[in-house]
Amino acid sequence: MDVLTAPGAPAAVGPYSHAVRTGGLVFCSGQVALDPATDTLVGDDAAAQTRQVFANIRAVLDAAGLDLGDVVKTTVLLASMDDYGAVNAVYAEAFGEHRPARSAFATGGLPLGALVEIEVIAAAAS
Repeated sequence: MDVLTAPGAPAAVGPYSHAVRTGGLVFCSGQVALDPATDTLVGDDAAAQTRQVFANIRAVLDAAGLDLGDVVKTTVLLASMDDYGAVNAVYAEAFGEHRPARSAFATGGLPLGALVEIEVIAAAAS
């Protein structure tokens, strides 16, 4: 297992790494809407937070030499299912025609009071 650190992503808020690579897969830890420059949560609504989440995911994937087109599975965690539509719209915009497998759940709360957290699994092209 290779531990990956992404210079352009916010620091981990716990005892975990940005991502790990094993075999041809990269497992990216969940990202919330932290601004990597200030380590503060950005965005007043779920759509704005989701845009920052995808910026952070892109930074982690870039550190692995991958991009959103390499993502094969996502898990979307929401503080409230009321935000599902707004998050889904930004998600569709981020992935375009690419459609990885996905799960989405409402939680009892997310780290730092975030409204959305997304984790991804990506595969290097074979």
